[in-house]
Amino acid sequence: MSAKSTAGPGGKKPASAATNLIAGGGAGMMEALVCHPLDTIKVRMQLSRRQRGTGQKRRGFIKTGMEIARKETPLGLYKGLGAVLTGIVPKMAIRFTSYEWYKQLLADKEGRIRGSSNFLAGLAAGVTEAVAVVCPMEVVKIRLQAQHHSMADPLDVPKYRNAAHACYTVIKEEGVGALYRGVSLTALRQGTNQAANFTAYTELKEILQQRSDDPTKPLPGYTTAGIGLISGAVGPFCNAPIDTIKTRLQRTPAEPGQTAMGRIVNIGSQMFKQEGPRAFWMGITPRVARVAPGQAVTFAVYEYLKGVLEKGRDMIPGGQYEE
Repeated sequence: MSAKSTAGPGGKKPASAATNLIAGGGAGMMEALVCHPLDTIKVRMQLSRRQRGTGQKRRGFIKTGMEIARKETPLGLYKGLGAVLTGIVPKMAIRFTSYEWYKQLLADKEGRIRGSSNFLAGLAAGVTEAVAVVCPMEVVKIRLQAQHHSMADPLDVPKYRNAAHACYTVIKEEGVGALYRGVSLTALRQGTNQAANFTAYTELKEILQQRSDDPTKPLPGYTTAGIGLISGAVGPFCNAPIDTIKTRLQRTPAEPGQTAMGRIVNIGSQMFKQEGPRAFWMGITPRVARVAPGQAVTFAVYEYLKGVLEKGRDMIPGGQYEE
């Protein structure tokens, strides 16, 4: 993914769809394994209704994490990981593949792409992954993460035993449509996230690529990780209210006769009245702490795997994978 161009460093032809699928999927799996506990803490903080007026202070993300580990064992921090692993591999594969496709679609005849077009490519990629994978995955994940049960006590049986059981139960009790509860907010969040993420990553990568000793060579892994860390922190600050409302929307079943927009407005207004404006940014610390390192891992692993796969492709007669 070369900056400001659909071609790779040194004018190489763009990576194939197969390369983007494999590299993106591998990067997503690694990111989930490393960063999932922070996401669980974020969800618990967003679902917390503690207020200063009740005499109880809001817990910070470290204290929230420690309490989860104490009451539910450290494995409690990995609740919902099955749903994430099931979804994140295709999510990342779709993200990078669709982003590169949209980039080529928006590029000019010379293969150059403007900043605004790059922003739109990221936006479209985020919406694509949200509708295809992210929304159903997050409904299941949030239901699992919201359960306060001890994983060390066999008698403490939760409603949802695992990702597959949660998915089955949600569909059985609430219908298939429940898996797409909050899809508009999810698409908005993912779209703005990836628009900011890819734009920042591309701009920073271009600057560092031009200042490197050999602009035709790929940047080292620690550099792409650093760029990913910075670019990954941009989106969460922009759309934290969307993410918080989405989390609460996806946690509970819909009331009969209530529209999706009605629920969104109701949740937002209740949060503002009962918890104040700060509630919309509740969980922003663990979210940034989750997303930014996650993007560092994702981009570093993606660029590494893509380089390995492209090197292998160049060694294969014909120079391309079957797609």
